[in-house]
Amino acid sequence: MRVGLTLAGEQLNEDTAKFAAQLGVGDVVVHMTNYAAGGDQTAFLAGQAAGPNYGDARGIKLWTREDFDGLIAMLGRNNLRLAALENFAPNFWSDVLLDGPQKREQMDDLKKLVRDAGKAGVPVIGYNFSIVGVWGWMKKPLGRGGAVTIAFDASAFDPDEPLPDGVVWNMRVRDARPGAAPVTVSDVELWERLTWFLKELVPVAEEAGVRLAAHPDDPPMPTLRGTARLVNEHAKYDRLVNIIDSPANALEFCVGSLQEMPGGDVYETTRHFARAKKIAYVHFRNVRGKVPKYQETFIDDGDVRMADLIRILKDERYEGVLIPDHVPDLNCAAPWHAAHAYTVGYMKALIAMTK
Repeated sequence: MRVGLTLAGEQLNEDTAKFAAQLGVGDVVVHMTNYAAGGDQTAFLAGQAAGPNYGDARGIKLWTREDFDGLIAMLGRNNLRLAALENFAPNFWSDVLLDGPQKREQMDDLKKLVRDAGKAGVPVIGYNFSIVGVWGWMKKPLGRGGAVTIAFDASAFDPDEPLPDGVVWNMRVRDARPGAAPVTVSDVELWERLTWFLKELVPVAEEAGVRLAAHPDDPPMPTLRGTARLVNEHAKYDRLVNIIDSPANALEFCVGSLQEMPGGDVYETTRHFARAKKIAYVHFRNVRGKVPKYQETFIDDGDVRMADLIRILKDERYEGVLIPDHVPDLNCAAPWHAAHAYTVGYMKALIAMTK
């Protein structure tokens, strides 16, 4: 069991890779999509609006073997391994999610991407099968000592606000069509689309030596912006992995999202999927509260007994990577770096001391 770090956006660079290595981290999870590119995050970052309000994905080109090779080489120069890629760019698979006219063409592109990833040595690709994606967060000074953290309160905004036309995962994937009806999708439709996605892509991933790892919904609301949510209950993870029996059909196991769900026991669920060898990697995050109102906390300050999770993972011989996930900002000149250094240190100590 190893502690990793996420590199994304402005942190996906050589300097932050050196920072990770200095923390004693050997594994990183990388987001290749810059979600904020071309978007205005001002109101969200100021705590004045629900978000995040992501950017523009229309110009993102399909990732290739050369892209993966370059990324892995940069990490290798800093003695880091790539543990996983997280999330396809929204324009790569928007019609797969929407059941649109380009879904077959986009699926062919995803298959090429997965094959190229396998050739480059990418072990895992995480994904979140969601049309809306992550939305409804607000940045608030609710953490310990007034630290700014992510809060969700469905009464503080309109969770039924329609998704703008041409937007998937809060990123624009095409021009808006004047007068277009808002996107809606039912629970039945969403699971049908996921089933098609898995049956098409999992065999390709298995052959390529890549595990596809599903993230649960964040926030795990029943519906959001007129669309159904997929894995918003613990039992729905079982439903997902049972669609196709393959080691390539795995889980991006997010402790925080699972704890935010109104039912289920995060300790029992962790043991269940660790024993089944279905966890590709773990988002190790603490929270306080559950939908429709919760907030993210420092790793040692929420409702989850994080040491108990480490004991369970050790008991079940989990040998993968755990990464910090959405840590509150510390009040200093480098809030991201300081908060992640604290979190990584705490996680490494838990693993060292937990029997």
